[in-house]
Amino acid sequence: MLRIQYKDTLLLKGMVFAVLLGLSACGGGNSSEHVPDVSRVKVDLQTRRFDRDFISIDSNHISAGLEHLYGSYPEFLDFYLDTILAIGVMHHYTDSSVAVSRGVRSFLTYPDYRNLFDTIAVHYPDTKKTDEDLLKGFQYMQHYYPEFKIPRVIYFNSFLANWGVVSYEGGIAIGLDMFLGRNFPFYTSVGQPDYMLINFRPESIVPSVFNTIYFDFHPFRDEERTLLDMMIQKGKQQYFLEKMLPFVQPEDRIGYTADQLKWCEANEAMIYNFFAANNLLFEKNWSKMRRYVVYGPTTNGMPAESPGNIGTWLGYRIVKAFAKEHPEMTPEQIFATEQADQFLKQSKYKPK
Repeated sequence: MLRIQYKDTLLLKGMVFAVLLGLSACGGGNSSEHVPDVSRVKVDLQTRRFDRDFISIDSNHISAGLEHLYGSYPEFLDFYLDTILAIGVMHHYTDSSVAVSRGVRSFLTYPDYRNLFDTIAVHYPDTKKTDEDLLKGFQYMQHYYPEFKIPRVIYFNSFLANWGVVSYEGGIAIGLDMFLGRNFPFYTSVGQPDYMLINFRPESIVPSVFNTIYFDFHPFRDEERTLLDMMIQKGKQQYFLEKMLPFVQPEDRIGYTADQLKWCEANEAMIYNFFAANNLLFEKNWSKMRRYVVYGPTTNGMPAESPGNIGTWLGYRIVKAFAKEHPEMTPEQIFATEQADQFLKQSKYKPK
């Protein structure tokens, strides 16, 4: 079963999940909790550059090239062609297929597409730094989840189709074209708003991967949920990132600038009082709730300096308080705890 992470999990294009977003919100700074030593945890991480292998197909012999590529990427190639690129090859790797002769050929030969491959090659001549951080994150995963199977990791090019991280059976695929840096000029030309560009940096890759892994464990549920439910769901996801990626800077784990993070921390009491005073915690109207749990230039009703998606940050703070009150609970036990109103009560959360 495929799990798909887009850049914004709640602004889907009629599909299942996302990236960036997958990424969530403000964070609470580096944790003062004990960080386990995982230096001796053995992890066999295998990564491959599908993007390079795909662009290396000889455009005069596309059918043979696809057959060869399928032998190397049997779980991913058809999904890439039929879902990510949406050209409907349907495993018919024949030159007589229009999807191959026109669709695949266009991605291999069209100058703008070739230029994008060249840009990826400049930004990512190798993936050594990302691979090292993924390996460290998987060491923490093995520590907390000994039965977790380390996925194969492949890197691909989605041609700016907003596919950041994709998980499939046994593997994780990372769209390098969606992590070319916030100054890459063509993100805005394909409709990405300025406030989302912080999530299109190389530093966003590893948090995006672990957001996707968490979602595989705990799919997001928004049906018949209150705002508090959704805040705590997203707060648990942020707490997961803190536990699995303690070596990553908080602002990179959560996709905010350092200044936005500091604003959240300095105004924690005001943020909570805003939700309490406006009776928002148990709101069920999605059109009212979404403004607090999705990205935006700011949070409606708060000062202009406030970042968007502030409900996620508040949920994270509540989850942190709950974990402090229940040191006997493992992270997974915390994630499995339901009933948001009781969760809040048992957290004994007191905003600073």
